[in-house]
Amino acid sequence: MDLIEIFKVLGDENRIRIFNLLTKGVFCVCRIETVLGMNQSNTSRHLNRLKSAGIITCEKKSQWVYYKINNKFIEENKLLYDFLKNKLAENPRCLEDIERLNNDAAIDLACDKLT
Repeated sequence: MDLIEIFKVLGDENRIRIFNLLTKGVFCVCRIETVLGMNQSNTSRHLNRLKSAGIITCEKKSQWVYYKINNKFIEENKLLYDFLKNKLAENPRCLEDIERLNNDAAIDLACDKLT
């Protein structure tokens, strides 16, 4: 993983917000869209950039795609990962996102339960 590419990709607020959300677990696209208030095409574009940089990975289950932080990214960039998690935990916008995630958890908006 190229460090310059990692910083370029993480230089976007929406991608940082997605990254922050994924530090809390594995989520489908529709969950990410809902929590962050982004549309599907914008969310997919940002997810693809994060995936291309090796920061996140995805797994297809049936017709749904679930995203998570790439374990290889964490292993190879442990200090950076920990630094980002700590800094994002202090960021007001990211804190709002996590609050929405926790509040929406009661809705149980898993893609595979929508069908």
